[in-house]
Amino acid sequence: MIVAMWETASEDQIQGVTDHLMKMGFAVHRTTGARQTVLAAVGKRIDFDIRELEVLSGVQTVHRISAPYKLVGRTFNSEGTIVKLANGVEIGGKEVVVMAGPCSVESREQLFAAADIVRRAGAKVLRGGAFKPRSSPYTFQGLGEDALKLLREAGDRYGLMVISEVMEISQIELMMPYVDIFQVGARNMQNFNLLRELGKVRKPVLMKRGIAATIEEMLLSAEYIMSGGNYQIILCERGIRTFETYTRNTLDISAIPVVHKLSHLPITSDPSHGTGLRDKVAPMACASVAAGADALLIEVHPSPDEALSDGAQSLFPEQFAELMEQLRMIAPAVGRTI
Repeated sequence: MIVAMWETASEDQIQGVTDHLMKMGFAVHRTTGARQTVLAAVGKRIDFDIRELEVLSGVQTVHRISAPYKLVGRTFNSEGTIVKLANGVEIGGKEVVVMAGPCSVESREQLFAAADIVRRAGAKVLRGGAFKPRSSPYTFQGLGEDALKLLREAGDRYGLMVISEVMEISQIELMMPYVDIFQVGARNMQNFNLLRELGKVRKPVLMKRGIAATIEEMLLSAEYIMSGGNYQIILCERGIRTFETYTRNTLDISAIPVVHKLSHLPITSDPSHGTGLRDKVAPMACASVAAGADALLIEVHPSPDEALSDGAQSLFPEQFAELMEQLRMIAPAVGRTI
């Protein structure tokens, strides 16, 4: 249920409605926009009359929500959420933020070279895997905490925010000092215990769509994080598994405008995992920006042919620089900047 307050509603009136909803057995989540405050009441109770709330002082309108997701829906925040990073970068605003770097941290030399490359080209966030979920147990699994330390050092040296994947609850506390954004991979989109714990964290979380997940299932997974009180969520379309075998996955670009219609959360596109092919990354990145993506997640390696993971989908430095120039021409056509 959504309770929209009048623009002139006082703090006492808002608190009064909040207390009333809690007495009715609801958990209350508040969002304050430029013009009004909206209260989202979440709970299993259905035996109530909305007129009981409509007559409360300061209340403008009350709406029942039929969608299974309550907090991530656009009704809760019609203006759209802007996730603000510590260095002032905003995801969900006019600028399309580029997050780039290697699939996994392999060495100090490799990571620092990659950080310098992506910063020079215009990226704002350094990506890199410290813990790598791999299909085979015999492939490179990441450097763990050593990689986190290198990511933080490289991020600080080159003025980049840091994003890295968290795979399990026990890693959250370990990663806290090192990362600016927690990444939830496709395999963990429905790891609800992990999502609940990330709901208690007060750092942004980028959550990828599962390889066989519907858009509604992705939004419901984000609801787990938001229901814990963490509203700094960035969704990510990273390709889904279809009957097509030419590409690694099928990048569902249509999901970008659909998510914008259904949810107030910003959405990222990951054309690297979405295609799995280096020469398809740039076209899909350009198409994603044209479709309304708020950010891009792109794999870049100083020497992709020598990469320990995902070398086939990692861009060479010169390819990434060229892509950034292309994006700077496309973004203004859809009212955005890079």
